[in-house]
Amino acid sequence: MNTFLYFLRLVRWPNLLFILLAESLFHFCIYKPLYPNAVEGIDFNFFLIAATYLFIAAAGYIINDYFDINIDQVNKPNKVVVGAHINRRWVIFWHFVFSVMGVFISTIAFPIKQYWHIHFSNLLTILLLWFYSTNFKKDFLVGNVVIGLLTAWSIAVVYFSKFTIQQLVNPNMNDLANFRLVKLMLLYCSFAFILTLVREALKDMEDMEGDQKFGCKTLPIVWGLQPTKVYIGVWLVVVIAVLAFIQLYVIPFGWWYSILYCLIFIIYPLALVLYKLKNAYTSNDFHKLSLYIKIAMFAGILSMLFFYFLL
Repeated sequence: MNTFLYFLRLVRWPNLLFILLAESLFHFCIYKPLYPNAVEGIDFNFFLIAATYLFIAAAGYIINDYFDINIDQVNKPNKVVVGAHINRRWVIFWHFVFSVMGVFISTIAFPIKQYWHIHFSNLLTILLLWFYSTNFKKDFLVGNVVIGLLTAWSIAVVYFSKFTIQQLVNPNMNDLANFRLVKLMLLYCSFAFILTLVREALKDMEDMEGDQKFGCKTLPIVWGLQPTKVYIGVWLVVVIAVLAFIQLYVIPFGWWYSILYCLIFIIYPLALVLYKLKNAYTSNDFHKLSLYIKIAMFAGILSMLFFYFLL
């Protein structure tokens, strides 16, 4: 039983639930209201693409811990699973099994010829997660951008799974539903991408000791704490400004509940991070700020529920 619990920790089960929640809300609260007459079986296809991404994401978390064992022993010695509770050979085995399962499941619902973009993205995601663990995360800014893109892709993949390659190449943008779906997909993907960049930078500051010991070239190590804080602050100002503009834009529609929700549960935590950032210096300080970003991201994903009633 203990081994199973450690395995759940290894695959980051809360993060997997978060991914599943984001994909489910995009499908059921945004896509389906826009396409009420969608072809039969669309829900089954969604569950397959969600399972695909969950397996691939779990494989990514597994391989990341495998290659991070030395750094984790410095930064978070009490949370190390690989080698301490699960044999390293079993870790590699499960990474391989989950990666293969992810690729295999998607072939059930998506014919390769019509949906080769989905299968290509699956293979690319597996490769990016591998090279992130081995190289990218130690390189200046590259690892943060890769994780940001993959986080955004966890939402975008649901959108791209709805259309064949021919439909994507020649989209019908005169269709109001198509136009709205693209806008909302880009909005949530951009939100996820930017807040992931912010959170990854905060994690880099939190983990400076171990990263510096093993030659990582993360933002705070290369730039220092103050320039990294400025980098984070700029992104936060951009996100807060865009969100505030969106709230002003929807006032004529009378979406008061969604506006209040955004102000309290998304903009306020982000503004709090911006305010507290200047006086943050310890690993514990940066960990707390990272939690605020998580709250804002979680609230942002939950905001998709409003579109179930508004679209």
